Amino acid sequence: MTEGPEDVVTRAQALDALTRAAYSLSAADARLRGRATRTAGALSLTHARALRVLAEDGPLSVGRLAERTETTGAATTQLVNGLVAAGYVTRERPAQDKRSVLVALTARGRQRHEERSGELARALAEALVTQDAAALGTAAEVLRRLAEIYDRL
Repeated sequence: MTEGPEDVVTRAQALDALTRAAYSLSAADARLRGRATRTAGALSLTHARALRVLAEDGPLSVGRLAERTETTGAATTQLVNGLVAAGYVTRERPAQDKRSVLVALTARGRQRHEERSGELARALAEALVTQDAAALGTAAEVLRRLAEIYDRL
């Protein structure tokens, strides 16, 4: 099917709106990261992602946690330092390998993860109440593709 001139303008406008929304999402993430550094108990998306991964996978090495959170090793070390200071994770040395360090979720970290997951689930359900499953699936796919684009930029 061939797009007419009206379709091209509409698509171009839609892509521009998506670009603006992506910038807005990025700015909101930066504000959230700022709050996480200034406000006790606040979690950045990276912090929350690390807690989720540890809740799902159990204790992980810093390297594996970096892979699973899609973060660099150095950034993950800094992230873990903050999570240790907050009491959300511990560093443990496995008995069989004293050279490695495993990052493990504490009971407080698991509780914070569950609280944050619940907050996010409620916020999404409320904000997107008018969107059906197909629209939500499309949104998820668009976000995944945006992540791929960002990785290429």
